[in-house]
Amino acid sequence: MTTVEILYRYAAQPTEAVLFALSAAREVYGIRHLAFDRAAQTVRVEYDATRLNAATVTALVRRAGLDIAEELPLIPPPPPEPAATPEPAKA
Repeated sequence: MTTVEILYRYAAQPTEAVLFALSAAREVYGIRHLAFDRAAQTVRVEYDATRLNAATVTALVRRAGLDIAEELPLIPPPPPEPAATPEPAKA
């Protein structure tokens, strides 16, 4: 078994019906864990990559009724480096 995580930002708060549908999808399709961050409006899905791929997981989550706005990287990009300051001219 190969465990993989994928992170989605959702557009609208999930209803109780959507949460029940996601729970059922986890039982049937091998999605191992769902973790919601309501403040950031994200859901992290852990799944078995030997049985599923990212496209299938996305389709399952959407089919459950969650309004996915975008897929986010798990590792945030590094902050931009500050611009180099020119050296003063020597006289």
